[in-house]
Amino acid sequence: MHTRTLGQGLHVSAVGLGAMGMSMSYGPNPGTREDMVAVLRGAVDLGVTFVDTAEVYGPYVNEELVGDALVPVRDQVVIATKFGWDIRPDGSWSATDSRPERIRRVAEESLRRLRTDVIDLFYQHRVDPQVPIEDVAGTVGELVAEGKVRHLGLSEAGAATIRRAHAVHPVTAVQSEYSLWTRDPEPQVLPTCAELGIGFVPFSPLGKGFLTGTVDASTAFAEGDIRRRVPRFTPENRDANAALVAHVRALAEEKGATPGQVALAWLLAQQPWVVPIPGTRRLSRVAENAGATSVGLSADERASLDALAATVGVAGDRYDAAGMSMVGL
Repeated sequence: MHTRTLGQGLHVSAVGLGAMGMSMSYGPNPGTREDMVAVLRGAVDLGVTFVDTAEVYGPYVNEELVGDALVPVRDQVVIATKFGWDIRPDGSWSATDSRPERIRRVAEESLRRLRTDVIDLFYQHRVDPQVPIEDVAGTVGELVAEGKVRHLGLSEAGAATIRRAHAVHPVTAVQSEYSLWTRDPEPQVLPTCAELGIGFVPFSPLGKGFLTGTVDASTAFAEGDIRRRVPRFTPENRDANAALVAHVRALAEEKGATPGQVALAWLLAQQPWVVPIPGTRRLSRVAENAGATSVGLSADERASLDALAATVGVAGDRYDAAGMSMVGL
């Protein structure tokens, strides 16, 4: 596995692993907790040493899973987690909460659940309109000075917010959805990261599974699967978006790769400081995703993929209205 550097010297595997789906968002997990521990440890054996979680995943249980799985190999991995939600006693959440006292409390609780002395990368999960980003960055900066956090990250933040935060404490990574069919970061966020020396971490780099070619208009999503309420995944929009996947599949066949590997290779070719974090529950998929680092794309192939969303078109928003209102602030 190749390695890459995010921001201020955070060295990670070129492809990471998003752990969210092991605990939520994609319906009942067909595997046991022990199975997920095996996937996480197996990923490290394959060279995937960048693992992404959050307190809200579950809530809480995903951090506990990641902590239990990785404690034997803690010195080999970079763990990223997130703060920023008002999680109610019943486990529900909808409002953001990045007050300094809340950030500090989450940090202590995450350290305990992750069974570690330091959080490698601590993201604000969503921008909180009620708390100045300067206060957020300053609080995480204090946690860095105290040795409880190593690096500050932001998730789904807009360019102006990134600049304001970075002026208070260096931002090491910005995490947002980015893939062949979600190009929102390109006009402003990616140039800002390039200018300021900030790494970029695409989540859902495989389009929530769509870019792997395993989802079509007839796919039935289980109860609790987030795709049941994502506009882009209505049967009509899946059918409309099939042409995009057909292009990726054709290129993959030419190269002896999988569609998912081509989608990841395209991301890796964008910049040396881009590190995608595809999620999966299966070790075979971890191995497949890791193999994307060996898939070379020519300049012509990259150009054809670059133009794909514009030429083929993408039907449907990536979030519902409530979700869309919370990105790019």
